[in-house]
Amino acid sequence: MKILVATEKPFAPVAVQGIREVIEGAGHELVLVEKGTREDMIKAIADCAGLIVRSDKVDKEVFDAAKELKVVVRAGAGYDNIDLAEATAHGVCVMNTPGQNSNAVAELVMGMLITLIRNRYNGTSGTELLGKTLGIHAYGAVGRCVARIAKGFGMKISALDPWVKDEVMEADGIHPVHSVEELYSENQYVSLHIPATDETRGSVGKRLIEMLPKNGVLINAARKEVIDEAGLAEAMEARPDFRYVADVKPANADELEAKYPERVLFTPKKMGAQTAEANINAGLAAANQVVAHLKDGWNRFQVNK
Repeated sequence: MKILVATEKPFAPVAVQGIREVIEGAGHELVLVEKGTREDMIKAIADCAGLIVRSDKVDKEVFDAAKELKVVVRAGAGYDNIDLAEATAHGVCVMNTPGQNSNAVAELVMGMLITLIRNRYNGTSGTELLGKTLGIHAYGAVGRCVARIAKGFGMKISALDPWVKDEVMEADGIHPVHSVEELYSENQYVSLHIPATDETRGSVGKRLIEMLPKNGVLINAARKEVIDEAGLAEAMEARPDFRYVADVKPANADELEAKYPERVLFTPKKMGAQTAEANINAGLAAANQVVAHLKDGWNRFQVNK
């Protein structure tokens, strides 16, 4: 069977080689479309049983063209670039690769936070993390890596996640909280790791930001859709002490950077998973999951029903 790897942002060459070895070693044929157009993907997928993507959009048009498709794996944790309803309607299993990019994202969170609070290393006095409070909004794979690193800085850490039991957090030395109001009002720094869903889109805005203590900082290495961008702009205006850091540029990034150059920090494009290690880990995990599904229906990380 043919397995298509279609990536606008290509995997590292060593990752591609590893993916090829996994796929061809299982007796399948690798079809590789790197830096291709959407039309290239649609043309290539016509007779493929498996698909591996990164942030590439997989929607009805793609599924309609993929007559033989059985499984799609998103090499990464987030999967909002894939239309799950259409996948289900077409009988296609969709999986992600949770945990493979987690450390890379967590290190970026802490690196961006330090860059901000040390005033971009401009020679002026900044602040330290020792003894400061950090709230983690969603204690999944990335949130746990952030907590592990932050503990090394001597921070006091809380987390909110209704899907994680208190005793699990407590065993990690993390203080569990049970409402967004508690999380935001009790922590100077809050790191966002919630997915973009119908319930979370636009859920973080002026109301929550204004609950942050003095000199509060919000760090978003999740999805830009979870931010109420109009509310963010209002909060920036209302609170001269508030700062915002994001690995996902908001639509109003240019305006915010022009008005508050010292109070916002954005990466030029999403960089959380852009490390050699994460690239290899996610690519190999995706290849192994596609092969396992085609062999015997393995679907441990299925995200659609």
